[in-house]
Amino acid sequence: MHQGGGITTLNKTRYKAEIAGQTYTIIGSESKPHMDAVVSLANKQLNQLKNAAPETTEEQSAVLLAINALSDQLHMQEEINGLTEKLETFEAEVEKLKDSHRKVKELEARLSRYEELERKAKQTLKEDGRQIEELSPGEVQTIMNQQSLEKIQKRNNPK
Repeated sequence: MHQGGGITTLNKTRYKAEIAGQTYTIIGSESKPHMDAVVSLANKQLNQLKNAAPETTEEQSAVLLAINALSDQLHMQEEINGLTEKLETFEAEVEKLKDSHRKVKELEARLSRYEELERKAKQTLKEDGRQIEELSPGEVQTIMNQQSLEKIQKRNNPK
């Protein structure tokens, strides 16, 4: 196989390639290593077609190669489309998870505030000589409201 060299003009490269014994000048923006791989693959597949069906002409082999390449391209595009859909689904799930995480953090903060109120309510009960292990949220709120009311009354009626 003749290895072609690249000449660059205005972001386009002229690439000389030998495919099935014919020399072609290809103009494009792909790199030389990319074009070397394309030419190598084309020659390999043309040889495989010739070996599989020796009676085909060069033109028929080229058409078959083009059909195979287009078929592969369509399969890859279908796969890309499927992966794009999966990616969009995953991105939507990630957003849902972020929202759920935010809600969990909010609930954890609320729980922490409640636990602090419960601790203060138990401390108030302990100071009053009472001991309760478990308090309902309503009981906590009642105790804390009573304590606040008592503090307000003490400020307003100093003795």
